[in-house]
Amino acid sequence: MNLFEYEITQHSADLFREMVYFCSPEGTCRLESIPRPQIQVMEKLLNERGRKGWELLQVSFGKEGILVFWKRMIIQEDE
Repeated sequence: MNLFEYEITQHSADLFREMVYFCSPEGTCRLESIPRPQIQVMEKLLNERGRKGWELLQVSFGKEGILVFWKRMIIQEDE
């Protein structure tokens, strides 16, 4: 039977100032307007966690930042 562990991490909105969820006051949101460095911040986060065995489950965006939900399999040693 596979067993899993879960982790939720918080990341400040300061890291993701210009991501798509921060739309203009008029409500205009455009994916192509996200600067490449902002995409690289997210790529770095995903790759760092992925190298440690964590799989991204979900990202929840909010005014103060993001919550990221991770899952990884627990390796059981033979008893």
